[in-house]
Amino acid sequence: MKTLLLLLALAAPAATPLLAQTTPSAWTDHRRVLPDKLRQVSVGLTLWHSPNPNYPEPNPEQPGGYVWKHSTMLRAEVGELTIVECGSFIWYDDTGWKQNLTQTPAEFAELFRCPGGRLLPGRTYTFAKNYRFADNARQLYGGDALWYILARDAAGTLYKGMGLIETEATPR
Repeated sequence: MKTLLLLLALAAPAATPLLAQTTPSAWTDHRRVLPDKLRQVSVGLTLWHSPNPNYPEPNPEQPGGYVWKHSTMLRAEVGELTIVECGSFIWYDDTGWKQNLTQTPAEFAELFRCPGGRLLPGRTYTFAKNYRFADNARQLYGGDALWYILARDAAGTLYKGMGLIETEATPR
């Protein structure tokens, strides 16, 4: 058993580069600005962040730590919609967009206080404490995050909403 575990441990680092090469990129067409998932989907939601740009500030709950505090809001513009997916892509180096996080409809419903993940037209839904944290000053980095929402109408048409937030590395 110990020999098997040792062989697995030794093989793991060699397998990692192969895994990284076969993992699909979130952004394959570098002639276009949007990640693949968001291309050719009609816009039907408005999504925005405040404050934007966003600067880190000392985190009073963790000495030496920092927090980027912002809220994310969205509104359905094309009628009643049901959430399919919520998430973000992040851009912090010259390799471009990387999938950052994905939330299920249930997670979205909880974070945005949206019962059943159903968006009523013209109503604003808010993720009030959409915060990012750093344990210390060495973890401060700037980057852009492209938040997105995918939702369907009753006829099954898929719509998107997108909102870019600029997170800066230096406190004000």
